Amino acid sequence: MKPRLIVILFSILLVYSGITFFIGWNGWLFLSTLLDARQELAGIYWICLSVIAFSYFIGRAAYRAPLRPLAEALKLIGSYWFAVLQYAVLILPAADVTALLLRAAGASKSAYIIGVGGIAILLMAVLILRGSWNAWNPVIRKYALQVPKQAGGFNKLTIAMASDLHLGTIVGNRHLRRLIEKVEQIKPDLILLPGDILDDDIEPFIRKNMSDVLGKLKAPLGVYAVTGNHEYIGRKVPEFIAAMDAIGIRVLMDEAALIDGSFYVVGRKDKASAGFGGEERLPIRELVAALDPSLPLILLDHQPSDIAKAAEHGIDISLSGHTHRGQMMPNHLITRRLFELDWGYLKKGGLHAIVSSGFGTWGPPVRIGSRSEVIQIDVEFVPSH
Repeated sequence: MKPRLIVILFSILLVYSGITFFIGWNGWLFLSTLLDARQELAGIYWICLSVIAFSYFIGRAAYRAPLRPLAEALKLIGSYWFAVLQYAVLILPAADVTALLLRAAGASKSAYIIGVGGIAILLMAVLILRGSWNAWNPVIRKYALQVPKQAGGFNKLTIAMASDLHLGTIVGNRHLRRLIEKVEQIKPDLILLPGDILDDDIEPFIRKNMSDVLGKLKAPLGVYAVTGNHEYIGRKVPEFIAAMDAIGIRVLMDEAALIDGSFYVVGRKDKASAGFGGEERLPIRELVAALDPSLPLILLDHQPSDIAKAAEHGIDISLSGHTHRGQMMPNHLITRRLFELDWGYLKKGGLHAIVSSGFGTWGPPVRIGSRSEVIQIDVEFVPSH
């Protein structure tokens, strides 16, 4: 490992440990006051907190067959801890300042520690519970578009789109069945999956037979997907493509599929491909160079980083995910600055761009300020004369 990387990792670990200590100190202050806990119990408290704080990393390191059930439980606990950590960083400084002001004003210890601490814990619980509900209860979000082109014999087209499933040890078959139910409600002509179907490792996808459930996605015009950055992080892209092909889902790797002689679905490799030992993906202009521009062009591009290029090169509809809309606010303030469109709909020239907040979750199965969603796109083809 390079010295610079060691320094970076050590610095991250130091900051993470410092934040954990800050949260733990606040927690012990509250518990010891509330329960009049003896100091000798502090050691047990700090051991338990340390296990929880590092449980995600312990779970990943211990992910071997004999320890797998324990490792998966630790990963789940650790994932929720990440959500607690983020919101504790936002809530606790304000709570500490409030407690200090109350103490200076002469308030009792129970008021400025138990009272303020209880409110902070209640607020945290509400955020985590509501965020979990948002993550596990998907909605169907609808968009209606008009494309000024003839699409063979199609006057209209209904598309179901779901990005960022993140199937793995946390998002599994139960949530995947919710996807099947939502798609069946839409009754689409075409199903599109713009990347991050896997959450890094393909092993739980195979072991838990998730392909049996995912394979229930059916549409008259087919099911198409592209890779996301997490397929490359897992370094099992060929195995992923083979698994998708076995259940009738075609993964487009810098290629276009002509659907019923009427329109194209153009699928790009994720931009992360080159960083994980793969080839550089093709620019959009090369992907569409040999296509008939009189037919509608629908682009699947996991990360919404090339919207301007898509508009410039005649794409009619671009579909992306990746951002999760920050997943837990106020992270959306970051994604909003990183991407021209981090969620929702944008009309740019002749392009209709849609970015989904995703169906699954990465890390904590918690969504605040975003929802697990399936996108319904009703396209009307209106040729200009």
